[in-house]
Amino acid sequence: MKTLSIDIETYSGADLAECGVYRYAEHPDFRILLFAYAVDYGPVEVVSIATGERLPEDIFWALTDPTVTKTAFNATFERVCLSRWLRDRAFLNSSEFLDPDQWDCTMVTAARCGLPLSLAQCGEVLGLDEKDEGKMKEGKALIRKFSCPNRKGERTLPEDDPEAWEVFKAYCKRDVEVEQSIRLAVTRFTQPRWESSLYAIDQRINDRGVLIDRRFVECADRLADEYTAQLLEKAKRITGLENPNSPAQLKTWLREKTGVIVPSLNKAEMDDIEKAVGFHGVAGKVLKLRREMGKTSVKKYSAMLDCVCRDGRIHGLLQYYGAARTGRWAGRLVQVQNLPQNHLKDLDEARRLVKAGDLDDFTLNYGNPTQVLSELIRTAFVAGDGKVFHVCDFSAIEARVTAWLAGERWVLDVFRQGGDIYCATASQMFGVPVEKHGVNSELRAKGKIAALALGYGGGVSALDNMGGQRMGLSQKDEAEIVSKWRAANPHIVKLWDVVERAAKRAIVTGTSVKANMGLEFGFERGCLTIKLPSGRKLIYPRAKVEEYMKTKFDRQEMTEAITYEGTNQTTKKWGRLETYGGKMVENIVQATARDILAWVMFRAERDGLPVVFHVHDEIIVEADPNEVKLEDVEKIFSEPVEWAEGLPLKGAGYTTPYYKKD
Repeated sequence: MKTLSIDIETYSGADLAECGVYRYAEHPDFRILLFAYAVDYGPVEVVSIATGERLPEDIFWALTDPTVTKTAFNATFERVCLSRWLRDRAFLNSSEFLDPDQWDCTMVTAARCGLPLSLAQCGEVLGLDEKDEGKMKEGKALIRKFSCPNRKGERTLPEDDPEAWEVFKAYCKRDVEVEQSIRLAVTRFTQPRWESSLYAIDQRINDRGVLIDRRFVECADRLADEYTAQLLEKAKRITGLENPNSPAQLKTWLREKTGVIVPSLNKAEMDDIEKAVGFHGVAGKVLKLRREMGKTSVKKYSAMLDCVCRDGRIHGLLQYYGAARTGRWAGRLVQVQNLPQNHLKDLDEARRLVKAGDLDDFTLNYGNPTQVLSELIRTAFVAGDGKVFHVCDFSAIEARVTAWLAGERWVLDVFRQGGDIYCATASQMFGVPVEKHGVNSELRAKGKIAALALGYGGGVSALDNMGGQRMGLSQKDEAEIVSKWRAANPHIVKLWDVVERAAKRAIVTGTSVKANMGLEFGFERGCLTIKLPSGRKLIYPRAKVEEYMKTKFDRQEMTEAITYEGTNQTTKKWGRLETYGGKMVENIVQATARDILAWVMFRAERDGLPVVFHVHDEIIVEADPNEVKLEDVEKIFSEPVEWAEGLPLKGAGYTTPYYKKD
């Protein structure tokens, strides 16, 4: 036996979507119902554990055999659930998980090919449904029936509906068959072997988890609820509405009060709505209350309580290869990738007041409790007793990688010399010296927004998205910034064109096309591939170069574009997408930055530095300060990356008892 393909069906009193697999599997009611497997892509067998059937002995021992590779679609679920099952049988220690080095996730392998993270959707994209080999549609109803408590909170047993149970077994069997078909399709695309090692490191980080200050989180969650209730009562008194949180009721009230018809109360449109109805009148007060009541970031406290495990830690915060194409990690459960920043001067005092639990006292000290609670979310993650967090990240990693790939030497020189890239950018753009707190310092903000917004082919709209209008920039100002930034960075501008032409040539001719810093464009099995300097490939499924008519300066002209299949980020549906040079450069840069962080994680593993989670280009190490120093962590950021010769990298960090933005 070399490969064991697995799919399990389970029961738990916990809601998997809300709490994550780690808490789901530790629920007292958790049990495995069905175990479907196939050995070396052979026929699929189903073991009905819920009705007393037992795994064959060779299959049972294969679960811990390092010579047998276990595969599953979303293998984290099977690995964590089977770990609990084996712990209950004393085959693993109480806090031990099955070794992720022995597992290979077909969902991850599919994601590396640009395919969806859903078994059903992945099978559909690969055409398995057309051959009647896709995921069975009855699955959702069967899972609700057998895997979840019913409305009375009770479990439906196999003997309660034997006919449905047989269908459930067939469904479990089909999932293994679908997983094997997908696996055979996606393993045709080779990725470097280090990717498998990185997946195992990722799983160990999630197994390790991060501690939360439970008392702080419980108090913060309660204060947020109490304050929101006060705001709601205040809004009721002002408006006379039964439910001022109801968009329909509030829109009608606003129309009657101000004469303004409000089509939507979406968060993105609130600024425009407030301008229309007036900031200072009664309508403005109500809208301000609604904005404060709707601050969703404080709901992260509830999310933490939903998913924290018995050891006081949250496990499974990060999804490996969660971001399409680039392979970056995606946040799960608490969404650590989009935590609010903290700007409070005294975090310790604010945390003390939250733990005191007195809303009146908290409100007396802070005029806007919701905003303060939002800023304190990061601090809910804490180091264990006698330990600290060493937090370290790369400085301006995307700007460094973009300049390195493009050969924009003046930018690289600024980084090598430890200069301020925003001052240097403004100086290069406007032809005058710029100092952060000195001569022409007012230009630094323009240099900063240009450096952050314009590296991937964006124009005026990119500056707007980065906050250009909020800075007071006019359309004319923004157009000038775009023009001057592009003139100051000709090699980066050229890179957009080089990448687009190389991709088109690879698709049209089917040949390999080399570009800057080892980038290599190819066309394999109908997919555009981009080999990164690290050796990893980005894959764009079913890529084409398509021609279409475009209106430009009131004239119709023929143009061409690169299209491929992927998940539309707006509709979340699979379909045809368009890309271009600047967008592909963004993918390449972010993917390369991700691979550099991967090298840091390899070094952390090598040096025994326990990473508990990571955010973008930052890692958080939980360690005894007497055994691991901050310099030990910063050192692994400064080591050169062998495949990125000439790329100036710099990591800086800080030590803290709780997570924060330094």
